[in-house]
Amino acid sequence: MKITWLGHSAFRIETAKAKILIDPFLTYNSSFAAAGLNNKDVTEGITHILLTHGHADHVGDAVQIAKDTGAVVLANADLASWLSTKGVEKLEMGNTGGTVGLGSFSATFTNALHSSAQITEDGVSHALGNANGLMLHFDDEPTLFHMGDTDIFSDMALINELHQPDIGIVPIGDRFTMGGAVAALACQRFFNFKTAIPCHYGTFPIIDATPEKFIAGLEGSKTAVAAPKAGESVSA
Repeated sequence: MKITWLGHSAFRIETAKAKILIDPFLTYNSSFAAAGLNNKDVTEGITHILLTHGHADHVGDAVQIAKDTGAVVLANADLASWLSTKGVEKLEMGNTGGTVGLGSFSATFTNALHSSAQITEDGVSHALGNANGLMLHFDDEPTLFHMGDTDIFSDMALINELHQPDIGIVPIGDRFTMGGAVAALACQRFFNFKTAIPCHYGTFPIIDATPEKFIAGLEGSKTAVAAPKAGESVSA
C-alpha cells in the first residue's frame, strides 16, 4: 500500500487493485499548491473517490474528478444525493455503521464529531448528512482508518475493537477538529495503530501549522508517526 498525502485531509491510496482518493480538496489547497502538485498527476488512474463529509474543503474537486475519470464516489446518503444533482453518475451511498463493498476493499462509515454542510451560490446552507470517519478493509493490505474531521470521543474504543485498524489518518489542526495533543491521546488511549499519519493542518492560518504537538504526544508510544510533506508517500 502506498499512501500519499496531498495536503489538508486529501490522500491518494494505491494498492495492487485500487487507486483511491479520499477527500480530494486540491484546488484552493495551499499545501497542495506549495508542493507543486497538479490535479492531472494525482488523479491518474483513480478508481474510487471517498468522502468523509460535505464541507467544501473535503468534497473539493470530487465532482470534476469523477466526471474526468469515471471513478466511483462513496459518500453518506445525503451528500451522495446532492452530488447526483451535480452530475456525478457512479455513486455508492451509506450511513453511520454501514459497510459498502467496493471490489477489492470495503468502506465502513464510523461516527465523527463534526458538522457537514455547504453554502450554495444562492447563499443557502444545505445540510449534507452526518460527518463520518471511513474504515477501509482490504483483501491483502493493512486496515486503514481515515477519521475524517472529529474530536476525541470514548466510542473510539469500540471502533478499534470492531475493526482493529493498522493505520490511522488523524486530524490534528485544532479549532475545527481536535488539536495535536488531544489527537495523540486518542491514538494512545483508544487505538493500537502501527502507524499514525496526521492531517488537517498547515492549510489555513487559523489552524496549527505543524504536526509537532501530535508527534510529541506520541513520543515513546508503540505507534510510529509518519508525517510526510505534501506530495510525499508512506508505504505500509
